[in-house]
Amino acid sequence: MGIGHIHIFEVPLQNPSGEDEDDEILLFNLVYCSRAVKTLQPEELDRLVSSAQQRNAKEGITGWLVYSHGIFFQWLEGSQDSVKRLMASICADPRHNTIVVISEDEEIRSRLFSHWDMELVSAEDIQAVLLDSIQASNDSKSTAALQSLLTELDSLTSTSS
Repeated sequence: MGIGHIHIFEVPLQNPSGEDEDDEILLFNLVYCSRAVKTLQPEELDRLVSSAQQRNAKEGITGWLVYSHGIFFQWLEGSQDSVKRLMASICADPRHNTIVVISEDEEIRSRLFSHWDMELVSAEDIQAVLLDSIQASNDSKSTAALQSLLTELDSLTSTSS
């Protein structure tokens, strides 16, 4: 038995900074996971994602959110101030419990997740997204963070089989 369907919400950037897709800029990225205080119903998740998309577009934050079995798993990238403000808001959000920062780093590079939409995918597709991102990454720190996430996902899916 696998871990089932997982929602990946790809948060699109409205390009507030005027940067081109391949521009290398100073980016802060943060990856965290947390446990939901209660399981979110689909309409609650839709409202959460809609709100996040609006806020993230204004703040110049891109990335993705995975939600499955009461666990949030998210990759955020943007300016350090914007991402840290968002994390402070997430930490204060009563829907989250046991927030664990997996990685954080700041470096000059192009965005890894600059123009994504929202979609529902299976666990196998998440692995493909991470593999594609590893191949597209041109810096060692992002590649290492993505590889770590892929390894963790592999261990989760093998123990739930």
